Amino acid sequence: MRKLVYYVGISLDGYIAGPGGEWDFMVSDDVTTWITQRYPDTVPTHIRPHVGLEGEARQAFDTVVMGLGTYQPGLDVGVTSPYAHLRQYVVSTTLGEIADPAVELVTGDPLGLVRELKAQEGMDIWLAGGGKLAGTLLPEIDELVIKRYPVVAGAGIPAFDGAFLPTRFTPTRTESFDSGASVTWFSRTPAA
Repeated sequence: MRKLVYYVGISLDGYIAGPGGEWDFMVSDDVTTWITQRYPDTVPTHIRPHVGLEGEARQAFDTVVMGLGTYQPGLDVGVTSPYAHLRQYVVSTTLGEIADPAVELVTGDPLGLVRELKAQEGMDIWLAGGGKLAGTLLPEIDELVIKRYPVVAGAGIPAFDGAFLPTRFTPTRTESFDSGASVTWFSRTPAA
């Protein structure tokens, strides 16, 4: 069965973006190079040629689920299909419509969507954010891949924003970078 993987970058204090959606304070050249090698599926389609990624070859994901806050920055610069090399779902109750047929708008139950996607054949499903969507989908998240950057944001969009729902994950591996950033993989801890 496919897994839902929350692959995301966070600050030391647990934010995935600043209060205005800023994320550039968490950029690190060594991590960016690693991303293009290890998780090229997560590089937006319009950026892929600029970092040496051509075509639609996939390594980990064939589907992406994101909230409006993750989708909106692309729209703001005229990119309506940010991950054209993946099946794309945007979960939003306020967007109204998406003009690009390559992107499906989900206005209903995101848990139902993910359960349906998990039952289908394919590669893993990338939960790209944001924090509210991650909070809602926490019961279905199978794995976390957390890129932790050595910076404190002080405020912003938390990695998880939702109901109090303590959920245990077990770290399985960590990689560290010269910049002080690290990536840790966590698997959902089976219920006792």
